[in-house]
Amino acid sequence: MEKNHYRISDHIKFIIPSLIGVFLFMFPLKTDDGVTIPIALLAGIVQDALAGRLSAIMMVIIVLTAVFTLIAKMAGKDALQKTPFFQQLFYVSLFWTITRVIAAIFAVMVYFELGPSFIHGADTGKMLLDDLLHVLFAVFLFAGLFLPLLMNFGLLELVGTMMTKIMRPLFKLPGRASIDSLASWIGDGTIGILLTSKQYEEGNYTKREAAVIGTTFSIVSITFSLVIIGEVGLQHMFVPFYLTVLFAGFVAALIMPRIPPLSRKADRYIDPNSDGVSEEIPEGYNVFTYGYKKAIDRGRKETSFYQFIKEGLQNILDMWMGVAPVVMAFGLTALIIAENTPLFSWLGVPFIPVLEWMQVPSATAASETILIGFADMFLPAILASGIEEEITRFIIAALSVTQLIYMSEVGGLLLGSKVPVSFKDLVVIFLLRTLITLPVIILIAHLIF
Repeated sequence: MEKNHYRISDHIKFIIPSLIGVFLFMFPLKTDDGVTIPIALLAGIVQDALAGRLSAIMMVIIVLTAVFTLIAKMAGKDALQKTPFFQQLFYVSLFWTITRVIAAIFAVMVYFELGPSFIHGADTGKMLLDDLLHVLFAVFLFAGLFLPLLMNFGLLELVGTMMTKIMRPLFKLPGRASIDSLASWIGDGTIGILLTSKQYEEGNYTKREAAVIGTTFSIVSITFSLVIIGEVGLQHMFVPFYLTVLFAGFVAALIMPRIPPLSRKADRYIDPNSDGVSEEIPEGYNVFTYGYKKAIDRGRKETSFYQFIKEGLQNILDMWMGVAPVVMAFGLTALIIAENTPLFSWLGVPFIPVLEWMQVPSATAASETILIGFADMFLPAILASGIEEEITRFIIAALSVTQLIYMSEVGGLLLGSKVPVSFKDLVVIFLLRTLITLPVIILIAHLIF
């Protein structure tokens, strides 16, 4: 069909759902607690309404996931062949089966406060089950349901075509990756990872592109950054703080796709026979007109409201049952190590001479926070809050945000998603991001202070 022969209804089918999607996922709303987005606002309402029940709900979800996974494993892969979605959700490898069983045991122990206190303590198990998993339940509920508005009606095609000439040379990524990072930046990193995983599953990203976007562009939201800078008592410096984070993150985004392990990921799609998404602009079009044509063509394919709802509900189940157990298993293990062993303090020792050489005050105290962020992003800010010098607190807060990979949420989400990264990859990426962004942040901090 030529670009001039579309019906008005074709334009409406692209424009209206896409605008609703942009509003829900990216429109900044000012509230009493700061800046947020409609999806997060809806999630907050659900959290408040179910406040006393969410821990039990998440415990049940994690236990049921383990039970169904064990049943699927014993029944065999063919038992679920008539329901491909449930086959993919519950028939997983032995490693992930064990992970889900461990998560279920952890969830029961935390909820009923069984076993040693380091498992169900306020800073370990309770923090996950009574706090983080509440957020994930509510965010996943609305993000999963409404994600098709961003993905299925043409918005990615339009923005992707227009952004290709920026994203491809700078970051070696398709233009549509800009939507993932924008959704993370204004909304939440979990939304960016979900969007990336779904795009990879649909054959729009190669293994390398999905790994790069998931670990480099699922950036920390403005809202959470406000929480971090508030914890170290530097709210009045939010603007220079966030500009520092953006610049350091930009430097890391330029370098990370060009070095291992991300550069060694295969440029192959999940379907080996797929040719992916073409970025060529045909003759007679510019980037906007061709992007708009692709957007309308994509929107015209959506003809069933039932299919829209079905896909949204599958997204929710995929996140609740595929991701929550991984967050519980890996996140709790990391938090137990961080809270009850000196491991991260020992790992920070090599950074002391570097921090002293770069004239960072309280170098020893600062070194103890550098790698503990791998367990949870909030831990460095908590430890740094007692450091006297503002410049040191500023550096630690900015570093914790730019490191991106932390096992209590983003790391667990990546491992539970279809994004092709391993635990070893996440460790290496976390260390590399630390080494790249730390000197940049220190240099900027010296200029500010």
